[in-house]
Amino acid sequence: MLAILGYAMVLTFMFLIMTGRLSALIALILIPSIFAIAGGFAPELGPMILEGIGQLAPTGVMLMFAILYFGIMIDAGLFDPVVGKILAFVKGDPVKIVIGTAVLALVVSLDGDGTTTYMITISAMLPLYQRLKMNPLILPAIAIIAVGVTNLTPWGGPTARAVSALSVDMSEVFVPMIPAMLGGAAFVILAAYILGTRERKRVGVLELPDLRQQQTLAIQETAATLDAPNFKRPKLLWVNFGLTVILLVLLVMGVMPLQVLFMLAFAIAIIINYPNLKDQKDRIQHHAGNVLAVVSLVFAAGAFTGILSGTGMVDAMANSLVTIIPDAMGPYLPIITAIISMPFTFFMSNDAFYFGMLPIIAEAATVYGIDPSEIARASLIGQPVHLLSPLVASTYLLVGMSKVDFGEFQRYTLLWAVGTCMAMLVVAILIGVISI
Repeated sequence: MLAILGYAMVLTFMFLIMTGRLSALIALILIPSIFAIAGGFAPELGPMILEGIGQLAPTGVMLMFAILYFGIMIDAGLFDPVVGKILAFVKGDPVKIVIGTAVLALVVSLDGDGTTTYMITISAMLPLYQRLKMNPLILPAIAIIAVGVTNLTPWGGPTARAVSALSVDMSEVFVPMIPAMLGGAAFVILAAYILGTRERKRVGVLELPDLRQQQTLAIQETAATLDAPNFKRPKLLWVNFGLTVILLVLLVMGVMPLQVLFMLAFAIAIIINYPNLKDQKDRIQHHAGNVLAVVSLVFAAGAFTGILSGTGMVDAMANSLVTIIPDAMGPYLPIITAIISMPFTFFMSNDAFYFGMLPIIAEAATVYGIDPSEIARASLIGQPVHLLSPLVASTYLLVGMSKVDFGEFQRYTLLWAVGTCMAMLVVAILIGVISI
């Protein structure tokens, strides 16, 4: 019954937000609460929600200060040269612009942090899309499937979870997956070419003015600089660049928790660029809307995950899936794992899938002589779809910065994300890291 209740809750939730009947913020709070009460968990509702919020609180703090930090960098003009150079390279050709988006996102996301990738990619590329009046959904769609591929690096999160959950060697999981990741990256570039070609037919190729004028146009269309060009700090460009590089290096090295690094970096950045207290208050107030929009959704997602875990629905859903797999399908568990990783990491958190469900699948696979490392590799395939989940906090940042509707974004991106997963799966099968 818990499994049925869990499936019904997730399907109801997705239906309501993808059809636009409820906003993600309201649905994340109300839908799980209603189903928890209907399941007889009313007395435990409060503690379960608080538990879920507590688990996501560090993520909320990190996103808040990440938004403020990169907001200050945008205000100060750190990304203006990047916008100008990209404009000069892609000219006014939508195909080059979308491919440029894919390449930028793939390269930047190698640091394993989706939040940073979205900040940089959207800040640099959004003015181009606005200038050419391109479909605003293309930018976040390409960015998120690119992150879904490079997120499989050992420092990205999912791989570390899979390795930890099954107690296998990292090199046995990650290294064989590199060709599959390259296949996924190739699909991302192909998707960018297809979407860019469509936009070229729709809007044509725009003849842009010279580089200096291009930069001016791009800057004017960047929200963070629209109303306050006097807040530019061109003389501090290399200082801000150095500070950002140091921040990214420390993030990769894991010297401190992400929350602490972004808090310290923000404090240093705002003092360096805006030593005047009034200017500091103005800049923080300017970005307060973005902070509230993203962080409120993170805490609302905490209510969803808290109820999903606290009621036992997650465990019941995982067990129900394992029990319905026929014995004859046992030898195909790696492929089955790869396929179900798409919907299940979409409906539940990575922690729930990798630490709750994956060990059960791996244990069943040993009966058929399948190595746990292969199951771990297969479980990573669904990550591009996972990032579309309403349970992924950084996706709200991507949607908010891109100024698109969450449900509309999901509908537009889902098939491309599935295609990315299937491209990685095909390559993995062909090279034998996932066996048939």
